Amino acid sequence: MEEKIGNLKGGMENVNVTARVLEVGEQKTIQTKNGPRTIRELVVGDETGRVKLTLWGTKFDDVKQGQAIRVENGWTTVFRGQVQLNAGSKSTVSEVEDNSAPSEDQIPENMPTDNSFQPRRSFRGRGGGGRRFGRGPRRPREEDEGGEEE
Repeated sequence: MEEKIGNLKGGMENVNVTARVLEVGEQKTIQTKNGPRTIRELVVGDETGRVKLTLWGTKFDDVKQGQAIRVENGWTTVFRGQVQLNAGSKSTVSEVEDNSAPSEDQIPENMPTDNSFQPRRSFRGRGGGGRRFGRGPRRPREEDEGGEEE
């Protein structure tokens, strides 16, 4: 099923969009929990808005500014309230006929937002917080009871 950029929300999978490439960033290497990864960030748009598209890996090196592309099997994330589209090893990004996507001047400036999206988090290795097992209820300290009077 084809999605429109303006309708994207955080946490979507198997996302397919057709869009115009508006900006192409430089390829860079970032550190992730799984080691170094190569990414390239683009801005793409359709008649409903624009979104940052992160291409994971080097198999998408031929994407150029101005192209009409189709992203298949992408997924969305949210960073600082902004929805972002991602394409990785199981995704395809291919050039489509130029008239498949609106021209740059027909693409609105708005970007989809999703402030309700809460990613699943793993708290392993973060230390602190959490439940206090085997220690019983917390006893009040002197400071909690107002301390000494003058």
